[in-house]
Amino acid sequence: MPNEILRDKVIVVIGGTSGMGLSGARAIVDAGGRVVCVGLDAAGAAEAEKVIGGAAHVLVGDARLAGAAEAAIARAVAEFGRFDGLYHVAGGSGRRMGDGALHEASEEGWDYTISLNLKSVFLSNRAAVRQFIRQKDEPGRPAGGAVLNMGSVLADSPSPGFFGTIAYAAAKSAIVGMTRAAAARYAPENIRFNVVAPGLVDTPMARRAATDEQIMAYARAKQPLDGGRIGRPEDLDAAVVYLLSEQARFVTGQVLAVDGGWGVSEG
Repeated sequence: MPNEILRDKVIVVIGGTSGMGLSGARAIVDAGGRVVCVGLDAAGAAEAEKVIGGAAHVLVGDARLAGAAEAAIARAVAEFGRFDGLYHVAGGSGRRMGDGALHEASEEGWDYTISLNLKSVFLSNRAAVRQFIRQKDEPGRPAGGAVLNMGSVLADSPSPGFFGTIAYAAAKSAIVGMTRAAAARYAPENIRFNVVAPGLVDTPMARRAATDEQIMAYARAKQPLDGGRIGRPEDLDAAVVYLLSEQARFVTGQVLAVDGGWGVSEG
């Protein structure tokens, strides 16, 4: 019998129609949960709905706008009668918009990258907490909840040679600070906040790196586990399921690196 540690849990996945978000959403369903996913375009949303199946509802929305997370949480409550957790994955590189090394980065690149990677997390986390507080005294509704945010090893293990985008690193560092501050503030209400921090993972965002042999050689040295390789979206799934489940009910304010050894390797 499968280990359904998320049985009957309802999780909203922001950025759940591709890459690590889609893989995580499937893992949540496989663990007995149900999901509402938010993706940026209709084609990705339709494909995700086919991949995940009937335990999912998929919405199109922009995570940089407050209404995206609010609509997804409202859908979770309307369709499944409850809301137990948020997994925020949405984010990405601002390199093409002007993010880069500090002396080269543009204001446009900074604003775009911070909005995509940090403002979006603020908005989704705020929406989640408001719903957790709203439902805590309602009969039959779950008390508390879990929030899991997507970080990066670049928050505290820089790689200026190949991954030197300053706004992206700043945003991912700020996510850790925000998550820990929220974890401290809302622990008395049984609302948990944690971060999962991947290394280089084979996703659409990593396409530039995945097709560059120099970067791949560097990644093999920085991520020596399992023969030295780029990560796969499914490498994060067990950590995601655990941190959203009751098995992690005594865990909050933590950053779990799933990085193939990046943070402890010289490379």
